[in-house]
Amino acid sequence: MSDALDLLWTASLWAAVLRIATPLIFGTLGALLCERAGVLNLGIEGIMTMGAMVGWLTVHLGGDLWTGLLAAALAGAALGLLHAALTVPLGLSQHVSGLGITLFGSALAYYLYRLLVEVGDLPPTIEPFQAIRVPVLSDLPFLGPVLFSQAAPTYLALLCAGVLAFVLARTPLGLALRMTGENPHAVEAQGLNPVRLRVGAVVAGSALMGLGGAFLTTAAFNSFFPTMVQGRGWICIALVVFASWRPGRALLGALLFALFDAWQLRLQQAVPGVPYQLFLMAPYLLSILALVLVARRARVPEALMVPYRRGER
Repeated sequence: MSDALDLLWTASLWAAVLRIATPLIFGTLGALLCERAGVLNLGIEGIMTMGAMVGWLTVHLGGDLWTGLLAAALAGAALGLLHAALTVPLGLSQHVSGLGITLFGSALAYYLYRLLVEVGDLPPTIEPFQAIRVPVLSDLPFLGPVLFSQAAPTYLALLCAGVLAFVLARTPLGLALRMTGENPHAVEAQGLNPVRLRVGAVVAGSALMGLGGAFLTTAAFNSFFPTMVQGRGWICIALVVFASWRPGRALLGALLFALFDAWQLRLQQAVPGVPYQLFLMAPYLLSILALVLVARRARVPEALMVPYRRGER
């Protein structure tokens, strides 16, 4: 037991926590932005899969890594625009549309991969993002390898969390987005267009989801396979509730789940004789427990999943 607890104080564990949390941070921020504007986006799993494929394919075809991230964000935004077009002006079911986007995005990503990439005995690979060692700071004990020796997309994810928190809390745009998720008719009374705000939030949020998928193929791994998202999108949906729709708490929730995941990987070696399936279940069981404890006090945006129709009350 002491060996298991000692693992919590190793720099390598916490460095892995940041790496594992990065796609969750992107995905959770994207889902949070959509929901604060009143739109539930269950298409996140398909959007992340499409982002993973498009980001990898762009680099595989000769683009640089940052161009791959941009392409992944645009692919995510395109699927987000489709979801927004169905659910905001048309007022169709957000659940059905989101699940349809997940199925469509996942299937389309695999189809394009098989169509455009020649696959042999081994899957083709790219040269992924490498860890950036910040001069002087990366040599600090413990904090150096944890915070200052990460790949560039990890720093981008942390920056996005800070920017989104500032925009939602401190800017007129953030106030308008939050009110669109609470009372779009009040937003309309102020001369703003709730439809445009919702569509813009879904498109921007889906672009962040695409970045989360692209991290998997351009930084965490160096190849694409159709099942690589592995349910991270659904975890992001749960983390939004855990975070009570606040970006700061969303970042904390993503780090907490990543901690459970990174720890269980090491426990499999530190605690022999225990079926590894028990360790694989642990992050999800602990996340469900945390979600149950927090969700009872969470305040859901009042207009979430409520279609907006101009002039109706």
